[in-house]
Amino acid sequence: MKHDTKNILQLFISLQTFGLLFQLSAAVPIGICYGRVANNLPPPSDAVNLIKTNGISSVRLFNPDPESLKPFSGTGIQLTIGVPNEELPPIATSTATAAQDWLQSNIFAHVPADQIRYIVVGNEVFLKDPFYTPHVIPAISNIYEALKSIGLSEKIKISSAQAASILSNSYPPSSSYFDPNILPDLNRLLQFLRDTSSPLMVNVYPYFSYINNREFVSLDSALFRPGNSLHDQDLVYDNLFDQTVDAFIYAMEREGYGEIPVVVTETGWPTAGGEAASGENALCYNGNVVKRGLDNVGTPKRPGIGVEVFLFDLFDEDEKNGNEFEKHFGIFGVNGVKAYDLNFH
Repeated sequence: MKHDTKNILQLFISLQTFGLLFQLSAAVPIGICYGRVANNLPPPSDAVNLIKTNGISSVRLFNPDPESLKPFSGTGIQLTIGVPNEELPPIATSTATAAQDWLQSNIFAHVPADQIRYIVVGNEVFLKDPFYTPHVIPAISNIYEALKSIGLSEKIKISSAQAASILSNSYPPSSSYFDPNILPDLNRLLQFLRDTSSPLMVNVYPYFSYINNREFVSLDSALFRPGNSLHDQDLVYDNLFDQTVDAFIYAMEREGYGEIPVVVTETGWPTAGGEAASGENALCYNGNVVKRGLDNVGTPKRPGIGVEVFLFDLFDEDEKNGNEFEKHFGIFGVNGVKAYDLNFH
């Protein structure tokens, strides 16, 4: 018994040292994205009631729209709020005082600070919206100093959500590395994340990997179904989600930042509009993501350390651009009825 206690204590200290202690006794939060690129959505107050009724305790909003924020006030639901890409230049080129004014007028005027879990400064900027790349780190810095000045920099963590495409190689996971063209800016972000014990935020879509690489990616692997396993060094992978998350971890290790946690800020599966898009497959995928989070399964590289996720999306978004399936990630219909029987707890 003494030996077991000593080992547990050593594990506890080790995890603290590497910034990975995510409350081992409790499940990581299972969040949902509340996208609003649609013309048929219910009022935000109805959406919040739907979120509460289903026991969802964590929500990501892509921009600080007052109409969407206000109904969350006082609910206890933890919010992850995006700073839109187009807002980055004025925040980056101003001062921490100006950033504090922005936070106050756009966020804290509508919801209390104790409900804010993360602030996401930019979404998929580095490769998909590179015009804003020079503004990401200065904007993060000003927002961080603003939070620090009002005593909230430890409570509210700051990061920037990244597309999986910032990886130039992700197969096998141990051979992963970031796109060399973005490394100068990405390394500055990783340095900030390590210094502030904040997570790397990534958007992970095995569905995209499957439909774009069907010759090499099996549907079973994308959907967590038993099939061919991937043996990578001394680790075994049986699904694409784990492979992708660990690919980011290996890529960070390659740059000297292997201890940074990973939060999946978007993941999901469409119910219509494309190959293998169905309610049955969406339930299989999202159901496995939820269960693995609740059980703190983790990944082969970080076993037992649950991956915090935000499922995409609360509703279908009928005004989204791109392929038809982009409009059909909703877990709920606009009438509040589940598109499929997914449980969040």
